[in-house]
Amino acid sequence: MSTSATAVAPPETVTRPGRVAVVAHRRKNLGGGLDELRATLAAAGVEDVLWYEVSKSRKARKKVSKALKKDAELVFVWGGDGMVQRCADTLAGTGTPMAILPAGTANLLAANVDIPENLAEAVRIGLCGRRRRLDLGRLNGEHFAVMAGAGFDGDLIREADRELKGRLGRLAYVWTGLRHVRGELTHTRIRVDGVTWFDGEASCVLFGNVGTITGGIPAFDDARPDDGCLEVGVSTASGAIEWARALGRMAVGRSTDSPFIRITRGHRVTVRLDVPRTYELDGGARAATRKLKVRSVPGALTVCCPESAA
Repeated sequence: MSTSATAVAPPETVTRPGRVAVVAHRRKNLGGGLDELRATLAAAGVEDVLWYEVSKSRKARKKVSKALKKDAELVFVWGGDGMVQRCADTLAGTGTPMAILPAGTANLLAANVDIPENLAEAVRIGLCGRRRRLDLGRLNGEHFAVMAGAGFDGDLIREADRELKGRLGRLAYVWTGLRHVRGELTHTRIRVDGVTWFDGEASCVLFGNVGTITGGIPAFDDARPDDGCLEVGVSTASGAIEWARALGRMAVGRSTDSPFIRITRGHRVTVRLDVPRTYELDGGARAATRKLKVRSVPGALTVCCPESAA
């Protein structure tokens, strides 16, 4: 991905971590798998590893909590964005760094901070890379690192279930997008930092912490994960032609060039929907709701990044 010309803070001093934990989704894969991860850590001289495996990402929170109680100084997270989100929700505010091992379908947070889908290099970054403090969003009491949304986006994530993602990978999002492309309109009221910003019919509401979102779409052109703000977007597109125009504009220009997209930024956002809609956080579907309460949480998560990450 391209890097921003905006200056970044100098790297924090990095010392080799003491006790290291691994929290892994055993159904995900990267490189030679978890056996290679064990060997790579051993070759790097990492001893006394706290090792936890889960079959579902929602079980990761308890494992991270156990690792923190056992004084883990670094947590490697093996999995996709859903796994990263669950672990970030627990690590938020602790100061304990997260090292991402991008073994999932989309790996959006890893891609946005330039962590490669290469096991050896991802481990090196975890052990020796820059410790960077990133913002998180918090939606209805749960943190997210990449994006969250309701409406069309929530329906898309809900339908791109584990079986479909396993067979089609990233194409699962395209397939389900085609199924939901009509984008049901719902009367939506959005207040940003106490001021009414949108009141009308909408098919999708998005909150972004980074620029590139589900399906590799560059939705938020000016987003930075360390500026203390969240991007807020709303789409009024309805029907295949309007959605094709909106997505096409995102792909080749700026999202705000589309007449069906509005974007702003803020710290606290409240969304009220006339009918309950499914919402999602970092690719994980949640139950339908009529109210979304969102806020930015500056510097909440420490992530191991390459020195070159913008």
